[in-house]
Amino acid sequence: MGKYRSIIMFGIAIFLALVATALIINWLQTKAKLREAPLQTKELAVSKVDLKWGTVLTKEMIETKPFLEKSIPAGYFPNPSSLAGRVLISPINANEPILESKLAPTTMKTGGVAAVVGPKKRAVAVKVDKVIGVAGFIHPNNRVDVLVTLTTSSKTSESITKTVLENILVLAAGPEFEAKAKEEKQSPVDVVTLEVTPEEAEKLALAATEGKILLVLRNFTDTDDVITRGMTIPTLLASYSSGPVQEAKATVAPVKAAARKRPTSATKKKIEIEKQGPVKPPPFVVELIKGSKSSEVKFEGGE
Repeated sequence: MGKYRSIIMFGIAIFLALVATALIINWLQTKAKLREAPLQTKELAVSKVDLKWGTVLTKEMIETKPFLEKSIPAGYFPNPSSLAGRVLISPINANEPILESKLAPTTMKTGGVAAVVGPKKRAVAVKVDKVIGVAGFIHPNNRVDVLVTLTTSSKTSESITKTVLENILVLAAGPEFEAKAKEEKQSPVDVVTLEVTPEEAEKLALAATEGKILLVLRNFTDTDDVITRGMTIPTLLASYSSGPVQEAKATVAPVKAAARKRPTSATKKKIEIEKQGPVKPPPFVVELIKGSKSSEVKFEGGE
């Protein structure tokens, strides 16, 4: 039995080697077939350069490049000629496929802001300076809040600052040129175009006409509305102060009222009489004659 044990072990080793060799040959043949099989690709229309929203596409802006069929997104265009005249509503980078979701309807043939305004929305342009426009850091697709500072009443002349619009989309931001009086050259004016509802457009128009507006840049992830009561001068001056606002107003108001009304001479005389108390009537004098002698008797208060 010991003589055949080595032979049996040798035979088992040869069998296992043959099985391993067959598996390796099968794997190599399968891999070779996969290499020989060509990848299925398809030509897609892509942008040659970076394009902004509102751009009217032309054939010179578009070219075709192969894409794997398994990775082709929905809404692609295989023929660049079918995209001529279409308007972009979203920016597209170079070598990025042009999809139907990034194009305006086929009825829209004119580019610009009108092509990107959403349904039931309006585009309102607001003149800004470096302060109102957040030092030029406002760009398209940003979100801003609109603050207005105005005087509530002509009698009190009390100013207040209040947030009137929140989370407003910026459609466009950049300089425009306008001609001023007695100037031959046109001067650049920074303009920010906002997308608002009709009611928000009315608020913005009134705020820009009656007061001074200020744009506040908002974080992309911050979409919550914040309810504020507005900021007045007394509330502002009471910041970081231990005293309440009402006490400061109470001490100032009488001083202002006294400064506005100066007492006249008649008023002064009346005040002096009131200080002396009630006025007594003059005494009643009676002259008494007894023989050759006469005397006077005074009755105080008419008694």
